[in-house]
Formats: sequence, structure tokens, C-alpha cells
Amino acid sequence: MTGAATFRLVDGVKCYHPDVAESYEGYPESGFEVTDDVEAESFWVRSRTRLLKHEVSRVCGRSGARMLEVGCGTGVFLRSLAGTPGLELLGSEIYLRGLKSARARGGAIEFIQLDATRIPFEAEFDIVGAFDVIEHIDDDEAVLRGISRSLKPGGELLLTVPQHPFLWSRLDELVHHKRRYTRKDLVRKVQEAGLRVSYASSFLFTCFPLMLASRLLDRGSGSDPKDEFDRRVRFSPLVNTVLDAVMRVDEALIRGRLSLPWGGSLLVVARKA
Repeated sequence: MTGAATFRLVDGVKCYHPDVAESYEGYPESGFEVTDDVEAESFWVRSRTRLLKHEVSRVCGRSGARMLEVGCGTGVFLRSLAGTPGLELLGSEIYLRGLKSARARGGAIEFIQLDATRIPFEAEFDIVGAFDVIEHIDDDEAVLRGISRSLKPGGELLLTVPQHPFLWSRLDELVHHKRRYTRKDLVRKVQEAGLRVSYASSFLFTCFPLMLASRLLDRGSGSDPKDEFDRRVRFSPLVNTVLDAVMRVDEALIRGRLSLPWGGSLLVVARKA
């Protein structure tokens, strides 16, 4: 799968950029466990997973496919795809700590270490996914160019990012975002990377009034970043259940290929000509 790209084995993991594999710059080592806990209960993560699985199945329905997820964390989304007929899965992450956690959870998935701004593959994949990843990276355009190179002709990029700069809040700071995107800016960057945007839609559309109110009112900070983070992203089981049901409206509209005009997140699907 990796062609001529060179790597070094570190603790059994293929490391393409070992110079940054242990740096954890701007990301605490405990963050992987916290992220896993939040993803397991979050209505938003569950809804996004359902939506993206539909997008992957749309591509896989044509034939077998090879998929790379850039910035896979501990592999939660890839594990949800495990067992999909004809789908070969590869997950990448810059930090070894997250990859070790991903591998420990098993599954027929290969996990590798690489710097997303230096993706070493050429025309390898039918699908590349980057789900709420590039907003953490200073040079997001380098990531998009690398993804474009790594796609086969006709291959598809599935991309999600946080939307609307005016929603910037303390939570963005806590999770080390570099930016939030406008649709116009993200589409431009994807096109300049050599990809043709076939679909773009907002996400978190039906919940947007609640999100807008919470973000505009949330300007405070506290002494413990973990407590601050938990307070902003953890909800009661009842609230998660209700919001999960509401998000299914978004999912149905997007599956029907309506382009929703606003929302906290943005989904872009693009194809390599």
C-alpha cells in the first residue's frame, strides 16, 4: 500500500515522520483517553459517524475501496467501518500514543504514524477522510495538497471542519483549534489543492440555535482546562438522546443531497479529476 514511501518501525508501528511522533506539542497525552470517553457518549459524534458511514458506503458501493483516515485519533470511526465488504482501512495519526491506543483495541485496520502536512503517498487511495482534523493544523493547505496527491484519479475526499468564525469560543481554545471556516474559504482551499467539490453542506443545522446561544454566551475560563472542557461537551444521557434524535433530521436532509445553509460543522465531498 505504501509504495516507495519510507518508514521506520517504532514499537511495531510504521513511522513515516518519527521526528514528531513523540512531541505531543499542544496536545496532552491524556487527551486520547478523554476524547475516547467523550466520543462514546456524544450525540454529535454518533450522528457524524452515521452520516460519514453513509458517505463511505456510497463510494464503496461502486466497487472495493482503499481508505485512509488522516488524523484518526484512537481509530473510533475506522472501527465502525470494520467488516464493510471490500473496504481496506488505514488510519494515520501524528502521535504514537494515540496509535498505540488504537492498535490495542484490535480490528482489521492498519495504523501508521505520519505528519499530515507531509503525506508520503501517490495515487494510493479511493477515499481519504479527514474529520475535524485540519482546523488543528497551521498549514491546512499542505494537508489538502497531500490528500489530493494520495488519491487515485476519481478518488474522493470526505472532509468535516468546524464552521463560522463568529462561533469562536473558549471551547475552540481548549481543543487547540487554529481556525473555524467559512464555506467559501474551505471550498477555495479544496479546489486549489486540485480537487473538484461535488457537494458541500452545513451540519448541526437543526441544533444550530442552541449551539449559537451557548457559544455566544460562553466567554468565561476557569483554572482547570479539563473541567472546562467537560463542562462544555458532556451532557446528561437524556439530553444526548434527545439531541441524537434531532440530528437525524440533518442526516436525512444530507443523504437527500440538500445543501443546508448554516450549522456548527461543514461537510465537503470532493473528487480528484
